Parts: sequence; C-alpha cells; structure tokens
Amino acid sequence: MRHLLQGAALLALATAIAACGDKPSPSNVQAPGADKRAGTAVLETGAALLQDKPPIEALNAYLDGFHFYSGRMDAQMEAHHYCAVLNDEVIQCVIFDGNQKSAKLMGVEYIVSERLFNTLPDAEKALWHSHVHEVKSGQLIAPGIPQAAEHALMKKLVGTYGKTFHTWHTDQQKELPLGTPQLMMGFTADGQANAAMVEERDRRFGVQSAEKRKNREDIAAPSIAPGADAWQKGQAVQLADPTATPHAHPPAGAAR
Repeated sequence: MRHLLQGAALLALATAIAACGDKPSPSNVQAPGADKRAGTAVLETGAALLQDKPPIEALNAYLDGFHFYSGRMDAQMEAHHYCAVLNDEVIQCVIFDGNQKSAKLMGVEYIVSERLFNTLPDAEKALWHSHVHEVKSGQLIAPGIPQAAEHALMKKLVGTYGKTFHTWHTDQQKELPLGTPQLMMGFTADGQANAAMVEERDRRFGVQSAEKRKNREDIAAPSIAPGADAWQKGQAVQLADPTATPHAHPPAGAAR
C-alpha cells in the first residue's frame, strides 16, 4: 500500500472524535492532588477562549484498540488513540486510558506506510508492530462513524506499521506516570487478546468485534514486512523498568 490516507477519506472520518463521548470510557486511575481551585478554572477558561491550539485541533480521528507490553503478553490494556494525519504516509496519535475529560495521557503511537517502514534500519524495525490482525480481527474500531467510513479507514490502516510507547501505566493502577516508558505491541493472531477485555470494550461501545471481523473479510490481508513484530521471533525489545510489578489480566468490567 503506497499511500496511508487520502484527503477525501480523512474528511469523511473527521466526525470520530465528536462522537466518542456518547460511549463513555472512564480513566482507570484517579491522580492524587488537591482539587482545582477557582483560579485554576478561570485560567482554563481564559486559555480555551484566547489561545489557538493547532496541534490539538489537528487530532481528527479516534481509534480504539488494544496493546500489550513487548515481552509481556499477559500485560494487556485498552488504548484510546486520538490521531492527526501528517501526510499520506504518516499519522501521529496521542493515547489515553479513556475518552472522558479526566482521561490520563498514556503514551504515543506513530503510524507509517509499508513503504516508509521498509526504509528503516533493521534495529529500528524491531520496535514496530503490524496492524493486519488488529484490523482483520475487528478489534480495532473507529467509534462514532458510519460503517462504510470505518471500513474505508481500516482498508487504509491494514498495511501500516506502528511504534508505540506508553509512559503512564494506569493499567498497573499507577496513579502517577512512574517508571520507564515501555514499548508496546499489537496482537497478531486469534487467542492472544484477553477475551473478557475485548468483550467489555465491545459492550461499552455497543459493537461486536465478530461482526466487524465479518464485515472486513473483503479487506485483503497483506504479508507482514520482514522485521516487524520482532517479538514473535524471540526479539522482544523493551526498556528496563525497575518499578514494574507482576501483572494479571484485567478483570471483566474493569474500566480502561
């Protein structure tokens, strides 16, 4: 796939963020600290009215999917992506642990076309994951947009590659962004994602991953470019995290 997103397709998908609040997904933790004072609220209001925020306003697509820590398949979580298209072959996303105002900024993901991925050094490729299974399984969704628009978006994303780092590990109940940023990966086969986690997400958004999977059967699954998903070949790259704690699957119904 040579191009990531065409301008016309992006325009059709721009309603995704506006619709996300219809299916609330609260943050997993409450950050410690004193309540906002009246003066803080005044400052926030003034900033909202007077300051332009072009980088934030460029976030015009909302994706919801799942990640796991590279080298720790059992450490899985839902990730809410708010994305901006830089050009036809590069997307940048900020990732939150929910879609409400109190959501915590968990990390970032960069998405590139296969053409750009193939230009990367081998060591760099090991940091990137494919999106084929995320799309074809129905686990990656774009809440709030018509099915036809979501289908078009998934057709563009299926052949792309992502590099993701999480900086605030709210899935581990960490109330502050402690520890080392962690490299995240995407699922590549059935049976890897915690079924209860996916089902709870589907219930919250009123969707069924199985139906989306069926709807995407006509989307061709490209071959995975050599070097991606390196963890599958025993090369699970990760930064050392001295604060890491044993992690179990999140219980069914847990907010993410």
